[in-house]
Parts: sequence; C-alpha cells; structure tokens
Amino acid sequence: MGGNAISKEQKAPVITTAADARRVLENAECLHTAGDVEQALDALAASITESFGDKDPLLLVIMTGGFVFAGQLLTRLEFPLQVDYLHATRYRSGTTGHEVQWRARPKLSLDGRHVLVLDDILDEGHTLAAVLEDCRQAGAASVGCAVLVEKHHDRKYAGLKADFVGLGVADKFVFGHGLDYHEYLRNVSGIYAVCDPA
Repeated sequence: MGGNAISKEQKAPVITTAADARRVLENAECLHTAGDVEQALDALAASITESFGDKDPLLLVIMTGGFVFAGQLLTRLEFPLQVDYLHATRYRSGTTGHEVQWRARPKLSLDGRHVLVLDDILDEGHTLAAVLEDCRQAGAASVGCAVLVEKHHDRKYAGLKADFVGLGVADKFVFGHGLDYHEYLRNVSGIYAVCDPA
C-alpha cells in the first residue's frame, strides 16, 4: 500500500475498534467530496487512455490501498489491457514507515511490457520508488505510475514524481477511497483528513 504518514507535528488518534473509527470519521475534515473523486477519476482515465491506449499495457495494482482506486479507474479505461497486482508495504497497519516488505509479486511477466503502477497515494514515496525500480529490473519496456492522491510537501523520495495524479492534499494524514487509517475507513467516499484529538 502507499505511504500515508503522520507528520511530526500531527498527533494521531488511537483507533482499535469500529467505534474508534466512527469517532475519527465524525471529527475528520473533508478535503475532497465523492464528486471531486469522480471528476478526478474521469480526468485520469482520459490522460491514461491518451498515453497507454495503443500500448497493450500491464496495469499493476499496489495492494491493499490501490484496489479501490484501481477498481474505479479500470472501468473507465476502454482499451485492451491486462491487470495484475503486487503487495509491498512499509506501514504494516501503522502510521510510520519501515523497510519495504514484499508480500506478493506480480504473476504476469513484465518483460518488454509498458507497465503502469496504480497506488492510492504518493506521500514520501519509498514504497512506490521500490516498486517502480523492481518493475524496471524485471525488464519492463517502460514504467509509469498513477496515484489517486498526492501529498504536497518536500519530503519525496529522491524527487519522485507520479506520472498521473488525481487529487492533491495538504500534508495531513488522509483516508477514504482506499486510503486507510489503521485498516479502517478505506470504504469512505471522498478524501478526509484526520483531525488532531481534542
């Protein structure tokens, strides 16, 4: 899953139950509505179609966060493509990163393919950078990435940039539309920021 770290200045509400998750949602700040996300998905689909529509691409979904984004994006891409997934994470259900841990690698060959990696968020980018490099090492003809959300800050891994970005957000911990908070709230429509506890 993509990284979504708590900044040093932000306090993280503790969440261990569904009731905790409900309280976080009730106090959260809506950054982008469900309608905003739909418009962003339409725009992403148009841009990706223009770039990949004639390339027989392989789209790789980073689990777990990327599956909601991918599911909603894929139905908007009306050209032949293949889909596979991988699972690499630094967060392991927490809010601070560690070394990248590979849980599953793609089953389809990447050799000679035009690969587009789909992830929920580009925050600092350590996981995404590792995935992109792994795709290059696997012999992909080209490697790009699309993210639903990008955080605005200057801590990106070696200046990493996404090729396609749906929505931008401030440097806050966000959830919704696939992005989780302690494995809860992925199913929330729209993009929300966790508010500091009172």
